[in-house]
Amino acid sequence: MADKEKPYKVYRGGRVKGPVRGAPVARERADGGKGSDGDGYRGTYAEPVRKRRRWRRGIALFVLLLLLLIVVWGVLGFLAFRNGVKEANSRLDGEATRALSPSEGSILSIPSTILLIGSDAGPGRGRSRKGLSDSLMLVRSDPDEHRMSLLSIPRDLRVPIADHGEDKINAAYPLGGAALTLKTVQSLTGLPINHVVIVDFQRFGEVIDALGGVTINVKKPILSKFDCPYGTPARCQRWKGWRFSRGVQEMDGRRALTYSRVRKNLLDPQSSDLTRIANQQQVVQAIGSKATSFGTFLRLPLIGDDLARPLTTDLSAGELMQLAWVKRRAAADPVRCRLGGSLSSDGSYILAEDTGDVILMFTGKAAAQPPRPGSELLGPGCFVGQSAK
Repeated sequence: MADKEKPYKVYRGGRVKGPVRGAPVARERADGGKGSDGDGYRGTYAEPVRKRRRWRRGIALFVLLLLLLIVVWGVLGFLAFRNGVKEANSRLDGEATRALSPSEGSILSIPSTILLIGSDAGPGRGRSRKGLSDSLMLVRSDPDEHRMSLLSIPRDLRVPIADHGEDKINAAYPLGGAALTLKTVQSLTGLPINHVVIVDFQRFGEVIDALGGVTINVKKPILSKFDCPYGTPARCQRWKGWRFSRGVQEMDGRRALTYSRVRKNLLDPQSSDLTRIANQQQVVQAIGSKATSFGTFLRLPLIGDDLARPLTTDLSAGELMQLAWVKRRAAADPVRCRLGGSLSSDGSYILAEDTGDVILMFTGKAAAQPPRPGSELLGPGCFVGQSAK
């Protein structure tokens, strides 16, 4: 037998060390099936694994599309909100704008003070005077300290009103509108007020309904016949009144508005304007928390116009967004302050002497302290993490 002719074929390569792996996918070689020894052997090699790369590409594409959707949805929401705010800006008269103290920077960079005026406008409210400011509250944002503060002013507090003598502070609004109210509050507190928001209480519930309601922790059971919803005296006489049970509960716009305005609780003889102030601060805080939530962001293109409909303000949509951002970064519980006083014979309040201390607490220049023990029902002070009741 010739040396080159053998009864068997020689396969080159040898054994491979290591664990036995799964068999590779066999494919024809690119050289037409001829091995390196020219004997016509069709060799095998592994198919490159590309499934992992495809999986990563799919994830990256999904994330990119999701981010694009969020951006587009956010832009649509801002545009809807901006349209409503522009209408709110157009409702503010020029005299009120001129009464404001100009800011030296943006809301994101320096502290800002905002006056909230709850207007009790409209007939059929059982008031002797039309258009009184039912609620006055200062809101101060401090982005550097991550701090939000609320200062409520009793509506029956007697103060000097320019060109009108001494009167209850809520009379400033029907006498001279937002401009006179701004000047009166600035004179009372000594604080420059940078912005103003006027809330029409007749439509205030629409904001809360647009947000999907608010969560309120009612400290005590409430029974009140305030603001009868029926049109005849006889029906109102038979009406049992508004009832609020104790504990955490969801409220729609109408109930939240009623809760914030109840002054006399038939189940609590000590209830007064102090109780109403504390309730209003609760509702304002609840609205702020709901307005800055992720759920509101998702619904903003649908409810943007509704949020600004009951408002009159100088704040632009961008400034309101800045305020929302400061609120979201601030501590969960704002500092809740109130100006105090003593009750006079005509039912109004005379300002307490230590009001300056409360202003320092409100602005963060002094530590928050509750009213002094033994002080009268409307003792001045500040609370943190609890209701001012």
